[in-house]
Formats: sequence, C-alpha cells, structure tokens
Amino acid sequence: MKAIAGTGFLVAFGNRRDSHHEWALRIAEGVTEPLLTCEAVLAETAFHLGSSALVLAMLQDGLVRSAFVLSEHISRLTELAARYADRKPDLADLCLICLSELHPQRPVTATELADFRVYRRGRREAIPLIHPPER
Repeated sequence: MKAIAGTGFLVAFGNRRDSHHEWALRIAEGVTEPLLTCEAVLAETAFHLGSSALVLAMLQDGLVRSAFVLSEHISRLTELAARYADRKPDLADLCLICLSELHPQRPVTATELADFRVYRRGRREAIPLIHPPER
C-alpha cells in the first residue's frame, strides 16, 4: 500500500490505548513502502504521544518518511489557509492537502474525517481517504 500518513493514524499506531489502534496496525501491515508525511505531522504526533523517540523510531523503521519541504510551498499553503480559514486548519492539515496534490495517486490516512471531507485538491477534487470504519 502507498499512502500519506496523517497525525491521527500515527497517533493511533503508536498508542495502544487509542480507539483506532487495531485499525492502524492493520493499515501498517499493508504498507509496502514508507508512508509519505510532513514534519508538521511528525511534530504533532510526537506531541500527542508524548514521545519524540517513538516518532523517530517510525522514521528509522521505515513506516513513514518526510516528503515535504514546507519552505518550497509557502504560497500554496497560504492560499489553502485563506480558503479554509473558517475551519481553522492547522499547519499539518495544510501540508497534507499539499502532499495529496503532489502525490494524487496516494490516499491520506485520517481518523478525523470532518475536515478532510471538506478539503479539496486543486479546487474541486475530493481527497481520497483511508479511515477507520465509522461508528
């Protein structure tokens, strides 16, 4: 499987008590090459898990790799921040939208769907998602 890793997925993978942990383990079993992500997602994940070491292990073990240079996409990030200002997107979400535009064949792993069902690649294209079963 080839995909883009969001914070919710990585937190669920790294936290056995997370309600989506089993789902995240199943997703990780299907990974055939490192999931793409960005440093903003990695920083959020470390914060939520309370462990930079765990996030670094995800990188070293090849679960994820940082594939986004924020400074190269400032103008696009600024456009997205303005477009979705009413949703108050965090930097990680904006970077994931950009990654999805750069790698349109890769779905985004997400646990919080409300925003990602609204976000669009380009102007109109829905972002394909891999997410836990809805309850």
